[in-house]
Amino acid sequence: MQNTVAQNLPHHVAIVMDGNGRWAQKRWLPRVAGHKQGVDALRRIVEASVQRGIRVLTVFAFSSENWSRPVDEVASLMDLLAVALSREVPRLADSGVRLHFPGDRSRLSPRLAQGLASAEAATQGNERLVLNVCFNYGGRWDMAQAAQRLAERGEAITEESLSAAMAMAHVPDPDLIIRTGGEQRISNFLLWQAAYAELVFSDCLWPEFDAAQLDLALAEYARRERRFGQTSAQRADAAVTADAGTRDA
Repeated sequence: MQNTVAQNLPHHVAIVMDGNGRWAQKRWLPRVAGHKQGVDALRRIVEASVQRGIRVLTVFAFSSENWSRPVDEVASLMDLLAVALSREVPRLADSGVRLHFPGDRSRLSPRLAQGLASAEAATQGNERLVLNVCFNYGGRWDMAQAAQRLAERGEAITEESLSAAMAMAHVPDPDLIIRTGGEQRISNFLLWQAAYAELVFSDCLWPEFDAAQLDLALAEYARRERRFGQTSAQRADAAVTADAGTRDA
């Protein structure tokens, strides 16, 4: 199984990091304690992704709909992001990780928006792993802003032009989307980009998600046949042709 996973490793893994609040409530702790543990879990998964050779990791940190949560929780999440930026960016930069923060920054404080831009600038030369932290992001927002941008430029709206105008245009679409916490939906995450992604749902709450849990998801991905609308026979023929071309080269 180890060889199969290595041969079928996804290039781009995306994760809906769900379960922070429930993790805290199970321990009679405030919800923000779960979010703090969630930062530790993200650090583990970034390290594990680098070790396994995953090239793009995208996480859903704060959705467009999360503004409707209690005011104190939203404020705590903003503070947590600011603290995480100051603590984690130097470590990520040294590890070869390039940061992006796809999302609508218009509702963020000028200080926080500047912090995101500075983190992106500090890591822009890194190539080992692209880490997209989707903050104030929503799939519907992404499609709408892309269409609006094309309309303002007077460009035709096609699949190609819309993809190029998306907030995630700098990376290929995800191969694998993992959602932790036991829920089985994607909650407005990467709606356009998820068209052919494999979906894996884990019952593990995000603060408890670790390298072993990631390996389980990668193993499940490796077992699946990705056909992209074709038949199994067509995909097999394409694989044989590609292999023959590699040998001839």
